[in-house]
Amino acid sequence: MKTEKTNPGGKALRVAAVQMDANPAPISNRLERAERLITDVVRSGANLAVLPELFNTGYSYNKETHALVEKIDGPTVSWMRSLSSKLNVHIAGSLMLLDQGEVYNALLLFSPDGTMWRYDKNYPAGWERGFYRESRQNPKVTVAETALGNIGLLVCWDSAHLELWRQYAGLVDMMVICSCPPNLSDAVYHYPNGDQLTIEDLGSIIASTKGSIQQVFGEMINQQTAWLGVPAVNSSGCGYIHTHIPNGRQLILGNTFLAPWLLKYLFIADRMQMSCDIVKECKIIDCTGEVLSKVPEEEEESFTITNITIPDSKPMPKNHQPPSLIPRTTYFFEDIYINLISRSEYRKASFGGRESHS
Repeated sequence: MKTEKTNPGGKALRVAAVQMDANPAPISNRLERAERLITDVVRSGANLAVLPELFNTGYSYNKETHALVEKIDGPTVSWMRSLSSKLNVHIAGSLMLLDQGEVYNALLLFSPDGTMWRYDKNYPAGWERGFYRESRQNPKVTVAETALGNIGLLVCWDSAHLELWRQYAGLVDMMVICSCPPNLSDAVYHYPNGDQLTIEDLGSIIASTKGSIQQVFGEMINQQTAWLGVPAVNSSGCGYIHTHIPNGRQLILGNTFLAPWLLKYLFIADRMQMSCDIVKECKIIDCTGEVLSKVPEEEEESFTITNITIPDSKPMPKNHQPPSLIPRTTYFFEDIYINLISRSEYRKASFGGRESHS
């Protein structure tokens, strides 16, 4: 655990970002682990605890994990509401939520009095689109008007999209981001014949995206936070994941014009696996973009906690919004190419006995 303090001034809050291992485990096990961490956070005086994206299931592209979708009256939501009241702390975290036959990656924020705010992820990244859909919210953002202040919400890859940050300008006192980003820009792809390929083996265009995921959750979040002029809490996952890749054959076919040598894997591509680190950027950032507190790289499940200062009035950005720090090719592969390949998996899925449609 890493703890640091801000300078005094303005309204002070004590906030915590929680880091959990991303490998899937039974929901009951993961909730027990999350409760231990939040209990420690509250003992350290936190007013707000932010859990990672998909904290209740872990992160993978396996159907077994993504069959664990829950309704709004399910065990995870009930647990969040109950624990928030019991420990007198605001709790945020995201889960796969079944709503009218559709599945969303929903960030829920609970206050101790039971009030709930919801934000649905707008940009499922890559293969995530095979298991949940984009938000149908209008507007696309959520400002939670809490006793702590007005809180803007984002989920993981949404933080790479500048227009979502812009919608919060002048409306919020702080930002909360629930993340669990697999480092797809530095992954290893495993084939059943024993071959292993890295991003450099997939052609020069894809190779140009190397390192871009770390850039989003490192400097880019800091940069956009400074532009808004408010502090931010970014939770994250950790660990090394190994997961199935949906529709691997379509991935190979679509990539042959960039890397024709991949055709030799066409007939075994549907059994392809991927492994990668989760980007560890569990941190708390002040209104200037400075990282006040961060879980050290060597720590696994843990949290970071510090005091933040809420501005006396909601600031408006003074300068032009900084541009994205990552190449357009990263957006193309995450938002369009792999997303399109994955949609057919979502259409096939049946969640909670109800057929989903994209």
